[in-house]
Amino acid sequence: MNRREFAFGASALALPGLLALPAHAQSGVGYTTLKDRAPVEAPAGKVEVVEFFSYGCSHCKNFEPIFTAWKKAAPADVVVRREHVGFQSSFEPLQRIYYALESMGEVDKVHAKVFEALQTQRKRIDKPEVLFPWIAEQGLDRAKFEAAYKSFGVATKVRRAVQLQDAYKVEGTPALGVAGRYYTDGSMAGGFERMIQLANNLIAQERKRG
Repeated sequence: MNRREFAFGASALALPGLLALPAHAQSGVGYTTLKDRAPVEAPAGKVEVVEFFSYGCSHCKNFEPIFTAWKKAAPADVVVRREHVGFQSSFEPLQRIYYALESMGEVDKVHAKVFEALQTQRKRIDKPEVLFPWIAEQGLDRAKFEAAYKSFGVATKVRRAVQLQDAYKVEGTPALGVAGRYYTDGSMAGGFERMIQLANNLIAQERKRG
């Protein structure tokens, strides 16, 4: 499958329009160096690491505890953030969930629950009529979430996420972009722990660059 079909692994999530993803395979060092540097938001002197994920990706759900633990322990000079990919238009509802939660400062509270609801409980939270009542059940302000979900600001973040995934040439998820220069994913690295190890090595490499 090509990257727009978003295939990572043997099986797809059984929800219309949502595919579980594996990336391209590559032997060797386990990462690629971008020909053209991707945009970064981190200030000078900081190393940015971006996790590319999708709520519809079963591998992202499995990677999440590993990534979250690593994120919490990241050194002070490392800026870590997430971007929800949008390989097809059908991904936009899930993107909007993430960026609405981010705008409300509620990612830490609800992020793992979104994976659980969508993939384990099979709730169609990609549908607003299911999503909004579910959000209220999580103890969030439904009206504020709906406003954020439908907002221009969230729509802008959705577009920018697609631009960044294209700049990094993301092939599948979960994937990591480092310092706007390097890209790795589960298939290239050969596993989740190896992805984290590579990220650490690339961060150290960036420090040496100054």
